[in-house]
Amino acid sequence: MAVPKKKTSPSRRGMRRSHEALRVEAYAECSNCGELKRVHHVCSHCGYYDGREIVPSGDALKSAVRV
Repeated sequence: MAVPKKKTSPSRRGMRRSHEALRVEAYAECSNCGELKRVHHVCSHCGYYDGREIVPSGDALKSAVRV
């Protein structure tokens, strides 16, 4: 059975785990209404994406767009 010859130092262990950190979700300002929205997603406030209205605004917007 293979056994490590030396103890792994905290520095080496940390370098190995450096890619396991959680990333912060990216947010951008909506070009239509100015609210913060997820990048490459339809704005949940106004229903616009890339300058075009995708979902008509109103009460139906909250059921059509998952927040």
